[in-house]
Amino acid sequence: MEGLAAGLEIFSDPTTLGLILLGTVAGVFVGALPGLTSGMAIALLLPFTIFLEPIPAIALLSALYCAGTFGGSITAILINAPGAPPAAATAFDGYPMAVKGEAGRALGIAAVSSACGGIFSLVILILAAPALAHLAYQFGPPEYFALTVFGLSMLASISGKSALKNLLGGAAGVFIATIGVDLTTGVERYTFGRPELYEGIHFIPFLIGLFAMSELLIQSTRTHQILERIKMTAVLLPTREDFRKVWKTILRSSVIGTFVGVLPAEGGTVAAMIGYNEAKRWSKHGSKFGTGEIEGVAGPEAANNAATGGAMVPTLALGIPGSATAAVILGGLQAQGLQPGPYLFEQQPTLLYAIFYSMLLANIVFLGIGLGGAKLFSRISLVPRTFLWPTVFALCVVGAYGVEQSMLGVYVMLIAGVIGFALRRYGFSPAPIIMGLVLGKLVENSLAQSMIIFDQNWLLFFERPIVVLLFSLSLIGIFAAPVAGLLRKTAKEPASANSIEE
Repeated sequence: MEGLAAGLEIFSDPTTLGLILLGTVAGVFVGALPGLTSGMAIALLLPFTIFLEPIPAIALLSALYCAGTFGGSITAILINAPGAPPAAATAFDGYPMAVKGEAGRALGIAAVSSACGGIFSLVILILAAPALAHLAYQFGPPEYFALTVFGLSMLASISGKSALKNLLGGAAGVFIATIGVDLTTGVERYTFGRPELYEGIHFIPFLIGLFAMSELLIQSTRTHQILERIKMTAVLLPTREDFRKVWKTILRSSVIGTFVGVLPAEGGTVAAMIGYNEAKRWSKHGSKFGTGEIEGVAGPEAANNAATGGAMVPTLALGIPGSATAAVILGGLQAQGLQPGPYLFEQQPTLLYAIFYSMLLANIVFLGIGLGGAKLFSRISLVPRTFLWPTVFALCVVGAYGVEQSMLGVYVMLIAGVIGFALRRYGFSPAPIIMGLVLGKLVENSLAQSMIIFDQNWLLFFERPIVVLLFSLSLIGIFAAPVAGLLRKTAKEPASANSIEE
């Protein structure tokens, strides 16, 4: 409890507060640029933080982490170009809302949901960090495999009206994830002798192409159309009725995001995908998801920002990064001469709680930026297409190239854009493809590791309680909708027969 109180001292230090504010503003800006992530920004800032004291240095990096996750939703909503991977699911309903002239409403919901998710996870983190760290330690390769199977079980219902097309899209995403050198056997797969493909297809250029570039190509087919712009609607913020509609979704996704974030190496992208699908599963308007439902924005945004707080648990308690960005923060801790692990909770409690409080403050600050700037940001959707889409194309090229400073990223982005354009014309949604790509490598590696642990005896999966629980949830997710539909059909048939007899 001493650390809990001592951590509050950061609020009396003007330097630390200034750095938190700087990190938050920079995070929103960087997160909004397609191809640039908070992880990249933190990596660039890392050398400069060495000259700071540990608490201000890590507070700056943590604030940037939280705000960068939210920043990605801005371009995801306005131009269908997720600024960061965790915002990919936000584009599914956020961009259709912007197209309908509801950009301000979508941005407002995204800001509030992100802040609520982040604050929820940090409150849980502050109160129960040691216990959550112990929970994360229980997850091994078999549990990760079961978790990814649970994620893949959602493919049939994640978006669109055709379960078959969703499954085909998910299978394509898993296939793309297999490109590169197999970590278990060392075998090259679909590299065609190109060293650039040994590590596989990078997620970010493919994401930019599938969303932003394909949208650009679709817009190019509509140059003859005259759009009627509803300017007043575009800048309106969410109403109280909107928040009443989404509060359950925000709470549910906050729990999901915190749990997924606690699991080492999962991160906000997986949390957002699961949060979106669960929002659709529990919504009364699930069939309308993908057309501009605010619950489809609230679900992934609450989940991905809740995952930022959760990801700090294994990073600090076990020294195992909870996400790619948390791995960079881990490097920042080590650069300050600090070794994350169980002893950190005993030896440096003030530092730990100062990190938690700085992230909490960052969530409050970016909530103000998000709501205060939503009307300004939303006006981007009113820019004439002749100016907007050439700018989007330039951002796509810069973002795809900047990931690895390689033209391969640009080629991947262009090819993914053409593929996305073709698929969307034939009724395929990009959501299952992205989910298959995100989970494909994880499911393959965790299965290979599990089979090595079990000495090729797959029955040992069912001796682990967490695995059995996740497998059971997967089965429920796969068969619940068909069984419910069958029961409804069966119930209607006697009723219609009785009406005929009467």
